Amino acid sequence: MRALVISGGGSKGAFAGGVAQYLMEEAHQNYDLFIGTSTGSLLISHLALQKIEKIKEIYTSVTQDDIFSNCPFVIYKKHGIETIGIHHFNVLKNFYRGSKTFGESENLLKLIKNSITLEEFEILKNGPKDVVVTVSNLSLNQVEYKSINDFSYDDFCEWIWISCNYTPFMSLVKKEGCEYADGGLGTMVPIEEAIQRGATTIDAIILQTEITHLNRMPSKNVFSLLTNMFAFMLDRIEHQNIRIGKFVANHNGVIINFYYTPTVLTTNSLIFDKDKMTAWWQSGFNFAKFKSSEISELAPQNQLNL
Repeated sequence: MRALVISGGGSKGAFAGGVAQYLMEEAHQNYDLFIGTSTGSLLISHLALQKIEKIKEIYTSVTQDDIFSNCPFVIYKKHGIETIGIHHFNVLKNFYRGSKTFGESENLLKLIKNSITLEEFEILKNGPKDVVVTVSNLSLNQVEYKSINDFSYDDFCEWIWISCNYTPFMSLVKKEGCEYADGGLGTMVPIEEAIQRGATTIDAIILQTEITHLNRMPSKNVFSLLTNMFAFMLDRIEHQNIRIGKFVANHNGVIINFYYTPTVLTTNSLIFDKDKMTAWWQSGFNFAKFKSSEISELAPQNQLNL
């Protein structure tokens, strides 16, 4: 069984889309299992449907307004670097309404339902491929994996949305009596879950560089401090997921092909820029072409990066 695993990474998901496009259209890889976290969960349904151009158009044209129904920050440039500041009015408005988060992302749920039709959902659910998204159950303190085979259309769209909700900047969702948030808070790279579901070969797209190349700028306000803190924690979770995934793969004879970003794409993945995301998609396609030729030259026993 071959699996495609896509990590979380916000706007950097455009790079993952380019990698997946090359693997599926040019390398002709056929996947039985698609499993994603956060931005990865947005990609996998369309990839499983082979509707790559459709999801490419969405990813390379999405804006902040398509994500946020109440955006808690403003974006400004200083010395050519994009940073975020607090949108005080929107944050206060959210608190006045009794929300537990700085902003709301209900527009993202609408986008998901507009991009995945009921007919497409039924094709996937009745087909041979499994599509799985990762969510974090804050109430039960555990990570959960939601397969398309187990839910209705509305429920599965909500699970995709929940997997992407980067709290406290986006919506905190109460579902089935529990509070849920971004799957990346628990598992950024669900390699272990793919193995437990029977994968013997895994293509894992990791939306960060293999070696740290970044010294973060000093925090300018409470939001930039929070994003820096969350980025640090998610990086640690990601490294741990990869180490565990490699360990489990070694003990189960599973081959993993890793596709890291070759450069630092952005220091804030909450900023959605059409031009940059279009370039990242093409960059992912080109990098996968280079990486695949490199992998094909390696002996099978060396395909697992240690």
